[in-house]
Amino acid sequence: MKFKHMKLKYLLSSVVMASAIFANSAHAVDITGAGASFPYPIYSKWAEDYKKSAGTAMNYQSIGSGGGIRQIEAKTVDFGASDAPLSKEDLDKKGLVQFPAIIGGVVLVVNLEGVAPGALRLTGLVAADIFLGKIKTWNDKAIAELNPAVKLPADPITVVRRSDGSGTTFLFTDYLSKVSGDWKTKVGAGQSVAWPEGVGGKGNEGVSAYAQRIKGSIGYVEYAYAKKNKMAHVSMKNQEGNFVQPDDLTFQAATAGADWAKAPGFFLVLTDQPGKDSWPISGASFILMQKSQENADKAAAVLKFFDYSFKNGGKAATEMDYVPMPANVVKLVQDMWKTDIKTANGQAVWK
Repeated sequence: MKFKHMKLKYLLSSVVMASAIFANSAHAVDITGAGASFPYPIYSKWAEDYKKSAGTAMNYQSIGSGGGIRQIEAKTVDFGASDAPLSKEDLDKKGLVQFPAIIGGVVLVVNLEGVAPGALRLTGLVAADIFLGKIKTWNDKAIAELNPAVKLPADPITVVRRSDGSGTTFLFTDYLSKVSGDWKTKVGAGQSVAWPEGVGGKGNEGVSAYAQRIKGSIGYVEYAYAKKNKMAHVSMKNQEGNFVQPDDLTFQAATAGADWAKAPGFFLVLTDQPGKDSWPISGASFILMQKSQENADKAAAVLKFFDYSFKNGGKAATEMDYVPMPANVVKLVQDMWKTDIKTANGQAVWK
């Protein structure tokens, strides 16, 4: 009798445990996102940490900013991501909202034998002339004058650029348009531009792979990719005339004057900012969501993920040379969540 009582007690306890596990798994809502490759390394890290903490999976496809915008418009993902912010007018037209999630920097990388990371110096004007095809060899006078201590080969320069719609391209070409009248007139800024020349790679991953493989190449990638792949980045001359190295401190310096509260729809571009330590090709990466949500649970799960990441992901971001969003900006973002992201019947998703 005692044995039967114990067996019954064990079975009841197993049922309770199984019910709890089922309830928790049923409550966990996995989410999907797609877009910019610029923030992919940190979003992957945040997803890994969040899965351990909350049991919710965040699956993110690094397909480029253009793809992210298209997918969130088509409602095939729960959120899109773009390093090229949309104007308030575009957001309203598409029925979207956006908010900044992380700040980082675009760097030029070179494949030159014997040239260490940060040893080669370039100005924005010289970089523009290289990507325009006006400067064709590494020992060109314009490069040599900036680098008297660097042994430059007479080898031809191979430009490596993006082949897909890219926020990284937007940041890079926006910067070149600000510092080079020739670039602004002939090419301009955008996620996709008519490149004068070069080999095209898909995503930051593709540009990194080509730049590593092609001797004498120069490309542009988010800094985390340069670090991860041990690629030689270039030191850049900023607006104040100082040559600076890329890291979280110089990216942060570029955001010092950013006034997010006055940016309609959080539209703010951070290239070529003033400041003696500012990295000239800095930028935020943005999350895009539908204003009117058909699935409130999914929308809430997305916001919970970014809420967790804002609160707990700063250390990981800094270690990977990204810049976490400041607390005052996070408050602005979460205030927007409460007012602008709603269910089909007008109820706030975030409370």
